[in-house]
Amino acid sequence: MGGDRQMYQGNWSCSECGAAITELPFQPNGTSPLYCRDCHRQKRGNTQRSNNNFRERRTFNGNWSCSQCGAAITELPFEPKDDQSLLCRDCYRAQRNG
Repeated sequence: MGGDRQMYQGNWSCSECGAAITELPFQPNGTSPLYCRDCHRQKRGNTQRSNNNFRERRTFNGNWSCSQCGAAITELPFEPKDDQSLLCRDCYRAQRNG
């Protein structure tokens, strides 16, 4: 896990395979099933393949510059409406993390 994400410690069991879960990136509410990393990945992969409602991730290629540091930006996960306020990955992360 990356960044400064808070992790919650506890003694839970995977609802699928029964494996011990001692750390989660969210605080469980007690009503939703919990899955270990392996079962979560397997369920997530199966759901995406079988459910046609999931959108494919699109990327947009171009020749933009970061508005803070001037670094070249050649690919974005969205189509920019205003290229004056674009941030490179590093500046975006720094701004997001404060």
